[in-house]
Amino acid sequence: MSGARPVKPAWVIEKERARREGPAPVWLFGLHAVRDALLNPARAHERLIVTRNAAEKLREAIETAGLTPEIADPRRFPAPLDPGSVHQGAALMTRPLDWGDVAEICAPTDEDPAPVAVFLDRVTDPHNVGAILRSAEVFGARAVIAPLRHAAPETGALAKSASGALERQPYLRVKNLAATMESLRERGYRLIGLDGEAEMEIGAAFAAPGPLGLVLGAEGPGLRDKTKQTCDALARIPSAASFGSLNVSNAAAVALYRARETRG
Repeated sequence: MSGARPVKPAWVIEKERARREGPAPVWLFGLHAVRDALLNPARAHERLIVTRNAAEKLREAIETAGLTPEIADPRRFPAPLDPGSVHQGAALMTRPLDWGDVAEICAPTDEDPAPVAVFLDRVTDPHNVGAILRSAEVFGARAVIAPLRHAAPETGALAKSASGALERQPYLRVKNLAATMESLRERGYRLIGLDGEAEMEIGAAFAAPGPLGLVLGAEGPGLRDKTKQTCDALARIPSAASFGSLNVSNAAAVALYRARETRG
């Protein structure tokens, strides 16, 4: 029939629908993660399911959020969680946090002229990312930055592993990790990639003044070639043994601690 509009492919329709509706809902679970999310005014609190026991434990946080919970039978907990999720009788439906612009969040200030940012290159395990967020908060990193694809998304498992840090520590997802690294280099950041085969140790690599970007890769594959090429230098965590290595979350904690100690 002449003049008829062409039919859009299904993937185009789905993409347009997702753009209209915004980020997909996220179910957070566990008493600690749900409490911190309820107390975070930046969170969209859309649906809260709790057992009576959990409701009592979260009473103050629920009142602060001004949310009416759904009371559930612990034997038939209705939240759509993975069967292995340890929800402790509490689940909150929300949306991923929008932290804003990377450059603004990571910009040096008079109070913090030499900030530290963490870049994660294809770290997909939510438990590792959650642990890294905890370390980043403890040691004062400005942000944890990861690509939109091939990285752990904001999920209930990540939030539970972060033990509340997800609500306070910026976790920024970017389209192009190397391009974001380059943009922060232009703002004075020195980019140090952690590599077990590097000759230089992290103490020497971190000694230079100014903003610092720590770049960590996935366990096994490590940093991709493009990511390595974008770094200013590669450094290793010294080891007392001639073999063995730390997992990425432990390596991040050690590097963040060393960066703070080295740089005052």
